[in-house]
Amino acid sequence: MAERPRIPTLAGELAAEFAGTLILILFGVGVVAQVAAAGIGDHDSIAWAWGIGVTLGVYVAARISGAHLNPAVTVALAVFREFPWRKAAPYIAAQTVGAFVAALIVRWNYGEVLAKADPGHTIKTQGVFSTLPGNGELPIGTWGAFRDQVIGTAILLFVIKAVTDARNAPPLANLAPFIIGLLVVAIGMAWGTDAGYAINPARDFGPRLASFLTGYGSAWRDQHGDLYFWVPIIGPLIGGVLGAGLYKALIGRFLPDDAASGGRPEPEYEAA
Repeated sequence: MAERPRIPTLAGELAAEFAGTLILILFGVGVVAQVAAAGIGDHDSIAWAWGIGVTLGVYVAARISGAHLNPAVTVALAVFREFPWRKAAPYIAAQTVGAFVAALIVRWNYGEVLAKADPGHTIKTQGVFSTLPGNGELPIGTWGAFRDQVIGTAILLFVIKAVTDARNAPPLANLAPFIIGLLVVAIGMAWGTDAGYAINPARDFGPRLASFLTGYGSAWRDQHGDLYFWVPIIGPLIGGVLGAGLYKALIGRFLPDDAASGGRPEPEYEAA
């Protein structure tokens, strides 16, 4: 007698969100630590490692939880009734804890190098774990960074919706995680100046908390001394809803609901 397919429980979904976000942050925060503290690599290696981390994290979690790995994704889906609100808070908690644990691992592993590069654990290497306006160097203020996070996360959700919508000719052969990873690389290369492209509240808050608990006393503030930690939380949550809403308004509502063909129109050349 064939076994029934196993349906993931909420506990399984949360474990997947934790593990997927853990993988994402191990690569993302790890590469920033390597560049900032050891001088190995540059901006491009950071952008690529973050994108690869996203791809691998999605592959880890997708089958069980859908691989949100980002509270902005979870909230946007819940707002548009594509994900139950009752699961939103547990998903966000699992994502944040995964990011926190991953950052602790990076902090432990790179402890000697960080201490040599920045003995006082100051703003100089704070950006390894959490984002700063203007990446801690350029004259960007709180509201400029907030604007950037809204726009960057709107782009993220708009394209994620396009890539994962079965009616919109999505990537085949399980390539959607790869395309989403490339999307993050592109955002990093094009939208990384004003606020370090957190575009993910868990990605920023979890490592920020880890850095605060391990010696970075200024973790909640930016280089100007302003309270900053809320910017990469609130900005992405707003931007995610905005991006998902724009996709539904500009693209989604015009797509056919033909489940048999995945919503794809017949290519004209096939009729020839």
